[in-house]
Amino acid sequence: MRDRNAPLSASDIGSLDWEKMGGLLPAVAQDSATGQVLMLGYMSREALAATFEKGRAVFHSRSRGKLWEKGETSGNRLTVRAVLADCDGDALVLKVEPAGPTCHLGTASCFGGAADGAGFLGTLGRIVAGRAGGDSAASYTARLLAAGPAEIAQKVGEEGVELALAAVGRDRQGCIEETADLLYHVTVLMEARGFGWEEVAAVLRRRHEGSGPNGGLSPPRA
Repeated sequence: MRDRNAPLSASDIGSLDWEKMGGLLPAVAQDSATGQVLMLGYMSREALAATFEKGRAVFHSRSRGKLWEKGETSGNRLTVRAVLADCDGDALVLKVEPAGPTCHLGTASCFGGAADGAGFLGTLGRIVAGRAGGDSAASYTARLLAAGPAEIAQKVGEEGVELALAAVGRDRQGCIEETADLLYHVTVLMEARGFGWEEVAAVLRRRHEGSGPNGGLSPPRA
């Protein structure tokens, strides 16, 4: 029996409820880094099998009656990191990494807008990654990345102190501004050390879901 809490694999295709909607399942593509909903498509058994085989999103075109890979014309493909099914096995969510705008109108999402809230941290991570190797004279981010982890770490320490001071000496907006400064520099450090917000969030999630004396969001104590 399929583990409903685990991502799907190719061996799970037959366990889904294909008959309920005439052989097609709605499939929502969601940015794995930001959580932003990018598009809605439909998948047949063959489309889902092709998705697992290619590692990129392949849908079934209801108007053309055939398979199509998202981005096969534009180049804006969706690399699939995980496929999830709902509790009834009749709808899918694709956790994806977009190669460019998903919507044919040139926007990141077919539903408009941009990632907001905490999801923007994922977008920020991609912006910072895009600055790597850039012109240090024109980009503060590129200059920091070129300087290396030691200098970036020093900036993180300085911004952490400024946030602590703001917490006791400035108003709410001042704390927000200093938090933004700290998170930006943390994001640059993460890029320099080769990891991102998804991995940090995964650790927090595991701690939250953990059990025993070290369960919850607090890290283990010596």
